[in-house]
Amino acid sequence: MTTKIVRLSTILLVLGLAAGSAFAQPAGGGGRPPLAQLVVESTAFEDGGIVPDKYAGRTGTQPGFKFSNAPATAVSYAIIFHDLDVGLNNGTGDVLHWIVWNIPASANGIPEGSLPAGAVQGKNIAGANAYFGPGAPPGPRYHHYTFEIYALNANLDLPNTAGRDELLAAMQGKVVAKAAYVGRFKGKAQ
Repeated sequence: MTTKIVRLSTILLVLGLAAGSAFAQPAGGGGRPPLAQLVVESTAFEDGGIVPDKYAGRTGTQPGFKFSNAPATAVSYAIIFHDLDVGLNNGTGDVLHWIVWNIPASANGIPEGSLPAGAVQGKNIAGANAYFGPGAPPGPRYHHYTFEIYALNANLDLPNTAGRDELLAAMQGKVVAKAAYVGRFKGKAQ
């Protein structure tokens, strides 16, 4: 009986070690270390909170963000702001509200209503180079608006006519940290 318990304990130990080492591997394999955990904060609204009307609609004010915990290799930041709850043209695309890149890492974020010198705004869903705030219609549930913030090890050589696909392609291989900040919004019934 004792031999069976020892063997079973040994098997469980080996399985536990194997499982533990499987979980210790970085996502995606390839032996790459995981990305640094970028910290994003805002005084505009809490992460996961309700977006105030001040920041909503085409004429809404762009919220400010503070970035920290980026690795020393960060040169610039890029932001992709989109509404996850809308599927365009019966597909997987969503509504792109704003993209911006080449935010200097030395700025440690963006002030409310403006961008640091050198930052470039690309084309949003409306074809404008501007912040386009949340605009979900009234309804039973909130839409989830996600600010994806990327720390990059380089500035990007993209014209302001670029859209999300061009930005994502240009960022490939340059991302050193990433974070998301989410706001919920729905319009008010009239």
